[in-house]
Amino acid sequence: MGGIRNSPETSLKKKSTTLQYLFDLDSRTNRGSNPPSPNNNGSQSSRDSENEEILSAISICTTIFTFTDPSESPSQQDLKRLKLMQLLSITKSLKKQLDHYILSPLMSMLSANLFRPLPPPSNTSIISDLPDDEDLFSSPQPLWPHLQIVYDILLRLVLNLDPKLLRDYIDHHFLLNLLALFQSEDLRERDSLKNVYHRIYARFTFYRSFMRKSMNDVFLHYIFEAEKHSGIGELLEIWGSIINGFTVPLKEEHKLFLMRVLIPLHKTKGMQAYHRQLAYCVSQFVQKEPALSGVVVRGILKYWPVTNCQKEVLLIGELEELVDNIDPDQYRKLALPLCTQITKCLNNCNSQVAERALYVWNNEQFVKMATSAQEEVFSVIVTGMENNLKLHWSNSVKQLTENVKAMLEAMDPKLYQKCLQDINFRESAASQEEMKRKERWERIERLAAAEGKQNQLLQQLQCIYVSH
Repeated sequence: MGGIRNSPETSLKKKSTTLQYLFDLDSRTNRGSNPPSPNNNGSQSSRDSENEEILSAISICTTIFTFTDPSESPSQQDLKRLKLMQLLSITKSLKKQLDHYILSPLMSMLSANLFRPLPPPSNTSIISDLPDDEDLFSSPQPLWPHLQIVYDILLRLVLNLDPKLLRDYIDHHFLLNLLALFQSEDLRERDSLKNVYHRIYARFTFYRSFMRKSMNDVFLHYIFEAEKHSGIGELLEIWGSIINGFTVPLKEEHKLFLMRVLIPLHKTKGMQAYHRQLAYCVSQFVQKEPALSGVVVRGILKYWPVTNCQKEVLLIGELEELVDNIDPDQYRKLALPLCTQITKCLNNCNSQVAERALYVWNNEQFVKMATSAQEEVFSVIVTGMENNLKLHWSNSVKQLTENVKAMLEAMDPKLYQKCLQDINFRESAASQEEMKRKERWERIERLAAAEGKQNQLLQQLQCIYVSH
């Protein structure tokens, strides 16, 4: 009697709540889940709060700063960097797949920060003179403190998430935009790009063909149109890893890449900047299929520089490395063109080129190749040696030439003496021909002088006749 009775409205609310609870319990039981508990509700609430915090951080990080506009707030820039660090920490500790409603704005934020207009290229005319100084290729960007974290977040997503989940966000358009960023002059950005792009190639197997073709397009545009691109070295590093994974026998597509892209890359003005990576890629091809050595050697000789001594030194070194992997069956075919080019280099007025060419004779494989066709090769080599000893200005080059000459004489004394006799005979014949040429010119000059005097006399007679 003294208790408080529930009102009809309160009773209805309890009944409704109970029915809803039973419905939820039944549905969870059918899925094999435990019934919700206050703890589960708390964890769900915690997850919702965490997701709200992530979305808030993403929203803050979407704001783009130039770091050159004085109206930008340093405190806001610091806040963005803090939020980026929080997002990086979250992506590093991912234990489950991200929901789409978080992944979508996160990828949009990364795209907004990465895909921006690059600053105009600086004057790089001095690069060809000092190729070994990497600082010359780096133009640091003021926004790098933010970009570095953005690249790290993208790398963590690529490594930790299922490629099929990211396929909707990392598509062809995204990959092309990434590839365009390799034109950045900031060495740190290109290095981060290289890691991200390479990881995508490794994990997103369904994009490999498209990525190879896209990189080829960049190379071809650089070779035949632009001749200016900051990221060729980084792209070749990626290709070096790709080539290393090729199976033997090589596919026709890969051989065409060697002939149409890698070999023509030897002819560009800026080859010094990426020659190390290029030489590695080429050597990988020759190691996998030594029969390709003929195509490679002839291709390099075709694009041999005429006036760039630094490129000549690099190419001599590359040829020496290739000789170690040349198919012995091709020794006789390649001995003459290779030794002819090396001889031209040892006669070069630039002492660095001449010395580098002479040091090639320390390579056992090169000597073995030369001796395989020594009757054809010795004539060219001995002529170059004798010219060096007579005409070259550098004493160090002459000393090295003496050493090589002694080695060649010991190899086949009779053939060396025969080559010397041929040289003397050719010089004698050339001297006689030069004397005959001078005699012909002197006779022509005498006839011309006599004809001139005769014409002068005729003109005088005509003047006398007119005066009368």
